[in-house]
Amino acid sequence: MPAPNKRPQLEDSESNRLLALEFGLEDASEQSGDCPIFPGLSDYVQLVGGATLTAAETLKTGFAEVAIAWDGGRCAWILITSHCTTARKSKASGFCYVADCTLALLSLKRPTPDIPKPRIMYIDLDLHFSDGVSESFHSPNSTGSSQILTFSIHHTSPGFFPVSPLAALPTPSSGSFDPFTLSIPLQQGASSATFPRIYSLLNRAREIFNPDYVVLQCGVDSLAGDPYAVFNWNIGGEGSMGWYVDKIVNEWPGRKLLLGGGGYNSPNAARAWAYFTSIATGSPLDLDTEIPDHSAFPQYAPSFTLDVQAGFMQDTNTPEYLQSIEDAYVDILAALKFRLS
Repeated sequence: MPAPNKRPQLEDSESNRLLALEFGLEDASEQSGDCPIFPGLSDYVQLVGGATLTAAETLKTGFAEVAIAWDGGRCAWILITSHCTTARKSKASGFCYVADCTLALLSLKRPTPDIPKPRIMYIDLDLHFSDGVSESFHSPNSTGSSQILTFSIHHTSPGFFPVSPLAALPTPSSGSFDPFTLSIPLQQGASSATFPRIYSLLNRAREIFNPDYVVLQCGVDSLAGDPYAVFNWNIGGEGSMGWYVDKIVNEWPGRKLLLGGGGYNSPNAARAWAYFTSIATGSPLDLDTEIPDHSAFPQYAPSFTLDVQAGFMQDTNTPEYLQSIEDAYVDILAALKFRLS
């Protein structure tokens, strides 16, 4: 008899393979999927999920006003059974083996002595749509309020991962519309020239929702230099990702949880998260700061400085396209305000 709460040992490799596929995992030797099995996977899931939950707990107890878990920010489906209410809650996807973002939101949602019914705003700056998080809390048939508002700013186009109807610009007249599940899809080349106009909408949603906690997912695959080469965002100056972090952490009320996410240029990911940490701790680093000598130092060529500058990609988010988003959000934010009244 197997021990209680223990899965019986599989008898053959084929059963093991089929079980892995059930949970969205692939054989690393096949090199065909984005979630290969690797040594220590079980520990990795617990460490990432545990780090994010620990960070959330420091906010709930009032130990900190800002908490950071850069190895968190995994937005795909959760690998182990949780309280998520989606049909695919046991799927790994998109290099994500544990949906720690969703776990954090569920944890922050619980009442505490000083916040009996907390509101949490989740903001996703990753290049890809936050499908796992947004779909976990999407509730189009509800007519009441919600404690959780998700807001994803991302790229979407035919065939671009992940394919989800919720990645499109919300339409209040649609049967799937939920004013607490918001999206802004941006075109190729989105840069610091585009993001200030998007911030105005994000800030307006925050003012209406008035969250007690803000969870900010800082996926850096939207930065210039990432192998995806879709967005052209930088980390310093007005409209940059660092500008967003500064606005949200230092100007918005409430407690903040900063998480990592996507990012496939490792030196740029390190640069960005180091810079964002300095902003969050109130001591922003100079972008001309030199990278200290270490084993990976050659990868920071040619500048060998902290800055991640924009490239020469054209920003195809035209004034007309941005105006169409702003026009759509007049009704979207009115619906949000109505549901909260």
